[in-house]
Amino acid sequence: MRPSVLRRLLRRVTFTAVLGLVATGLVTTASTGPAAAAGTLQQVSNFGTNPGNLAMYAYTPTGLPAGAPLVVALHGCTQSANDYFTHSGWQKYADLWGFAVVFPQTNSANNSSSCFSWFDATKNTRGKGEAASVVQMVNTAAAQYGSDTHRVFVTGLSAGGGMTADLLAAYPDVFAGGAVDSGLPAQCATTLTAASGCQQNNQNLTPAQWGDKVRGANPGYAGPWPRVAIWQGTSDYTVYPVNATELRDQWTNVWGIGQSASSTQSLPGSTTLSVYNDTAGKPAVELYSVAGMGHGLAIAPGSGADQCGSTGAYFLTTICSSYWTAKFWGLDGAPTGGGTGSLPAPAGLVVTGSTDTTVSLSWTAVPGAVSYTVYRDGAAAGSTGPASFTDSGLAAATSYGYTVAAVDSAGNAGARSAAVTAGTTGSRPQCFTASNYAQVAAGRAHQSGGIAYANGSNQNLGLWNTFVTHTLAQTSPGWFVLADAGCPA
Repeated sequence: MRPSVLRRLLRRVTFTAVLGLVATGLVTTASTGPAAAAGTLQQVSNFGTNPGNLAMYAYTPTGLPAGAPLVVALHGCTQSANDYFTHSGWQKYADLWGFAVVFPQTNSANNSSSCFSWFDATKNTRGKGEAASVVQMVNTAAAQYGSDTHRVFVTGLSAGGGMTADLLAAYPDVFAGGAVDSGLPAQCATTLTAASGCQQNNQNLTPAQWGDKVRGANPGYAGPWPRVAIWQGTSDYTVYPVNATELRDQWTNVWGIGQSASSTQSLPGSTTLSVYNDTAGKPAVELYSVAGMGHGLAIAPGSGADQCGSTGAYFLTTICSSYWTAKFWGLDGAPTGGGTGSLPAPAGLVVTGSTDTTVSLSWTAVPGAVSYTVYRDGAAAGSTGPASFTDSGLAAATSYGYTVAAVDSAGNAGARSAAVTAGTTGSRPQCFTASNYAQVAAGRAHQSGGIAYANGSNQNLGLWNTFVTHTLAQTSPGWFVLADAGCPA
């Protein structure tokens, strides 16, 4: 056998084992080692019931303000949270642009090669296993850091990329966007035996069939959908390039747009970017094809603004994928999403009322401001002269996130305020009676400092334990209020 052929066969066998598609223990799992020292990456304990048996690590820049975005980053097989923190480049942009990053970590007890279980329907679906553990981490981080729950994003490499796609499908109400790096379509495989076929073969499904896998992961959900970036090397013999095509077909179909690119662009590292716009002309899906790159996460060590990461196993020097992904998600602004002006962020933003189609807001006036721009879910919703605003034309029984920025006489918007969440009326509440511990575990509440708070309304429920019981009414998606006196009609 020719040496080149033998090398390719050995590479395929090794890579298949690395993705954890056989649980034989033939690959020695890399040591996860301890987390980085305090002040960098720190482990977070007691983040929920943790049905997926994962560990939670987090990085927060110094002085992180309330209302900042949150990114979840999932490592690949044989890697650890610390590996991904060290090599991926996400720390650089968290510091530069102001957001928190959660690094979930699996282990060899879950999978012999420490892979996230993207192929296991008991672990990668809504409310189950590893997927549920990751969402518990999001809830804990959002409560602890005051994150903007409308700007939560998830990214992952390889098996972590496959789990990313599954999370986007199962929890489109949690994640505003995602990035699948050298990964697989959502719900491509639901058993271990089917996993290798997904990695290496065309599944011969139509875009609608791929889209149905997403729609079936959370029946009844009708949007908004996450914006998805897809990263793929053309010389990947672990997760073959056909997976990128299938991911594109899946998510463009979910968005209701075609599979022909709205535009293409050449980027550094022999990378071609294909953009697929939504009906409003905004990028909904982006496909980054890196010519000649094998299996791994694209990095570009250096000090330039678009350079990041450091070399390591499955961290490949081509282009800084974290930079382009963060820009796609709109994270490349001031820590609070500010503009070019020098006016401070307005304080005291509160919701003063809502109907089934409107939300009313007010805030403290900023000296020197000639007007204000109000942002709904990160996009400009309108402008106003006084320090109040009513947003109209909204969907009933829906939750929205708002920030506001002061605009100076030159028309420059300053830093954005901390975010508030508001829910429109229009649906019959559903009530849940349970202990505070169970309410938190079910995602209807969160805890901070041992106290439970209702999600959305942030009402104090008392001690986070199994002894204190309350009834919570869900008045809109993600919005819960105390209803101990009885479920509202």
